Amino acid sequence: MADVSLRLDAFIPYLLSVTSNVVSDAIASTYQALFGLTIPEWRLIAVIGEDDGITQQQVGRRTRMDKVTVSRATIALVDRGLVERKPHSSDRRSQSLHLTKAGHDLYDQVAPKAIELEQRIFASFDPREVAAFSKMLARIQDVTLKISGEV
Repeated sequence: MADVSLRLDAFIPYLLSVTSNVVSDAIASTYQALFGLTIPEWRLIAVIGEDDGITQQQVGRRTRMDKVTVSRATIALVDRGLVERKPHSSDRRSQSLHLTKAGHDLYDQVAPKAIELEQRIFASFDPREVAAFSKMLARIQDVTLKISGEV
């Protein structure tokens, strides 16, 4: 049997996960303090802001959040008057999600803050490094989806 040992500090999938958690925690604390939003809630606001009329199922596929997380975030945002549900135009069994006026106002505050946080995180990187990193992340995602049979 081959002598194979796993070292987590050198295992790239682990490093990606930990890094993602560190970034998400920093963003979460900022958004909670400034806007009273959890990570799933701000993701939902952002996704609906980009794609008004998206369904909860589409949100789940796009953000990789599970159905329960999307549902809870939706309920919280509907209760706060930031999101509204409307019958879906082509599928009467589902509902489309839309930002309310208050939701659009919040999105207009959240989006610049998100961009600012991204700029602060990558300020010490050369723009070519950031572009290469973005391309690598997309390739990693594509390969991983193929491996898992989702594509």
